[in-house]
Amino acid sequence: MSPRLRRSTRPFPPDETLPEPVRPAGLVLDARLHLLDRQTLDVDDVPVATVDDLEIGPPGSSLLAGTDSVFVTALLSGPVLATRIFGGRPPASRLHRIDWRHVTDVGTTVRLGVHGDSLDVLWVERWVRDHVIGRIPGGRHDPG
Repeated sequence: MSPRLRRSTRPFPPDETLPEPVRPAGLVLDARLHLLDRQTLDVDDVPVATVDDLEIGPPGSSLLAGTDSVFVTALLSGPVLATRIFGGRPPASRLHRIDWRHVTDVGTTVRLGVHGDSLDVLWVERWVRDHVIGRIPGGRHDPG
């Protein structure tokens, strides 16, 4: 039988203070809670994409085994709906990168500090607009 501690005795002195945990520099985010499946908006509050995945690694080098902390280097977006339903993962070439340096704020949405037109993420929408919607009568102008 193991010896039990009495409630009056404690394993540490009552006046001992615990050391403060080391806090990393920068913003600490929970990827699932703060980033994944969030809408990204450009500087004009125009929706750009949805964050589907993250590219992570230590700053300035590739991800090494045994590294203490990792950093988000890019947000990845692309056609992942089918892979979420049927399983699997889209090829890396199908995902579009938004560099983390373009991110200005993380809140309910992820805000970018650049215009969405300058990013390659919207090329599918531009192609559909020019090749499909543009061929519909009246599809090239605002209905208002």
